[in-house]
Amino acid sequence: MFAAFRTAARTAQRAYSTAAPAGASGTEFEAARQAVADHAKHSAELWRKITYYVAFPSIIIGFLNAKALADEHEKHLEHIKEENDFNKREKAFPWGDNTPFFNPHVNIPVE
Repeated sequence: MFAAFRTAARTAQRAYSTAAPAGASGTEFEAARQAVADHAKHSAELWRKITYYVAFPSIIIGFLNAKALADEHEKHLEHIKEENDFNKREKAFPWGDNTPFFNPHVNIPVE
């Protein structure tokens, strides 16, 4: 019983398989495949060079710029901590002096 289903499945697979195009020889097919492989090789090499010589230096320059800006901002925060007029409160929070998101390294401490 199952042998009949297997035979039917095999013939169905063979019925939908494709043959080589008319007039195409094996050497033309191999030459086309080789051309695609060569193109892929050159494209991969181009993108490798773009990655190493453009993307990675751009990431490093961006990191150094962000670090310089962060250092400059940190110096500015030290200046603000000296002038503590920005953090005056009329009454305390119900949960204490600071908000739940208080960070002592960044936020101005309460007087």
